[in-house]
Amino acid sequence: MGNNANPSSQLEPRESSVPTPPPIVLLENLTKRYRQGTNWSNALSRISLSVSEGTIQGIIGFSGAGKTTLLRCVSRLDLPDEGRVLIDGADLASMNGAQLRSARRRLGVVFQQFHLLRSRTVAQNVALPLEIAGASQEAIEERVTELLAWFGLETKADQYPSQLSGGQQQRVAIARALATKPAVLLSDEPTSALDPETTASVLELLRRVRDELGVTILFITHELSAVRAICDRVAVLDQGTIVEEGPVEQVLLRPASRTTQRLLGRNFGLDQLAGYLGGRAAHPEAVFLELQFLGASATTHVLSTLVRTFDVTVNILRADIGELNRSSYGFLVVELGGATGVIEQSIGFLEAYGAVVTQIDPWSEAETTGRPQ
Repeated sequence: MGNNANPSSQLEPRESSVPTPPPIVLLENLTKRYRQGTNWSNALSRISLSVSEGTIQGIIGFSGAGKTTLLRCVSRLDLPDEGRVLIDGADLASMNGAQLRSARRRLGVVFQQFHLLRSRTVAQNVALPLEIAGASQEAIEERVTELLAWFGLETKADQYPSQLSGGQQQRVAIARALATKPAVLLSDEPTSALDPETTASVLELLRRVRDELGVTILFITHELSAVRAICDRVAVLDQGTIVEEGPVEQVLLRPASRTTQRLLGRNFGLDQLAGYLGGRAAHPEAVFLELQFLGASATTHVLSTLVRTFDVTVNILRADIGELNRSSYGFLVVELGGATGVIEQSIGFLEAYGAVVTQIDPWSEAETTGRPQ
């Protein structure tokens, strides 16, 4: 289309004049350095991230990528060396003393190891932030009662953390983080020590915290299944920098960075191909495709329809099927055999069914999106 004006654009709706609300979390050029012997190294390098109110923002990366350092800087447990940390418009990175303590009440933090006080009961743990904030005893009792009821912990109020299951302890930790009615919840690997069933319940609980209480969540994890389950957007962290960020469907289904592809196991090469083929030789005229489906297209019998329609063979080498933020998704690696013209028709057929098709060349470890050239 180029840059030529389009006369029909006069018929298109004009952009709204209503100003976009400012982000509730805004990180600008956030940098954190640590000394290693006589040298300094960057744990975070010029991190910038904007999070809208009501969003569950995932932050993922391999171990050592800087995820926990980022959480500590956002919560001001660590002081950044450079940059700004704006929470609801207040720059925590520039605050100290009483001003910082007041601003941090807009933040709740859930730590990976829960960090519940073993000598305090469930109710006393939840009350702790309110006691530190200087709330009255009446206000504390009212808020604790409200939270224990919301989290289904009323019968556990007088028990101690050692008497609770891992899932119950996580619920207490989240309730405590919400005691001061924060606008933003920082959650560091909240499901890493939990079994699959408990993990699912905690993720659903976090979704309810966002949906029913209106709390924005920064969700730090290395578990892709957790990101798929509840995140609206996701940022990929690698060696202290954000290498990719966007809607979860875009980042996880169409990863642009090598880091994301590695996290997803999409670094397709000869070794991986040999594993998929189980030691047998690949047919010299076979085409290898990645197929990605989302929504209604993920629930259709597209491959069986394909082989009934065209003279092709389909060998499924890998399949990953589940839900992506409450939408069905599917990711498959297939070996497609047939005449060149028929394979081209088959790819068009798959795309018409809503599949994103990526042709893989494992011998050169290069990928070409779309139809074969």
